[in-house]
Amino acid sequence: MIFPYLDIILRSLAVYFFMTIALRVFGKKELSQLNTADIILILLISNSVQNAMVGPDTSLLGGLVAALALFIINYIIKKLTHKYKGLNELLLDKPEVLIHNGILDFNALSKLDISHEELKEAAREHGLEHLTDIKLAMLEVDGTISIISEDKKQLKQSHFKRKHNHKNLRK
Repeated sequence: MIFPYLDIILRSLAVYFFMTIALRVFGKKELSQLNTADIILILLISNSVQNAMVGPDTSLLGGLVAALALFIINYIIKKLTHKYKGLNELLLDKPEVLIHNGILDFNALSKLDISHEELKEAAREHGLEHLTDIKLAMLEVDGTISIISEDKKQLKQSHFKRKHNHKNLRK
């Protein structure tokens, strides 16, 4: 009885790894704030891969087996990435330094496609007027920009979410 569902499990695993690789390639900055087009994309992707996972089995049990396989592989991957640092570095992004002691890392900013205006907006959200007041600015793995200021009184527990319209801000 389990063999008909083995195909669904294997298909679900293939889709899971494809989506993991695709998200790794397209980067964390795409996940920081979802707009309408992003939500539509996610819905269309989920619809397009649904048939790839369950094949001709559109039964409730087939869908539940696919979902269970996804939950299990996600659980296993999380456990393995915590245990094996190399796998963690391969599958998961790392935080990126954007500003250190008031000095902008232009290579990182260019690679991550973060504009000067985005950094200034993040600084303002953290109550800072100038980028030189920033001790450390990081693009976190969830796409937020976290900032530690030189002035300990200015330290806030907020996060700046990147917006997708940052290309319009460049001059």
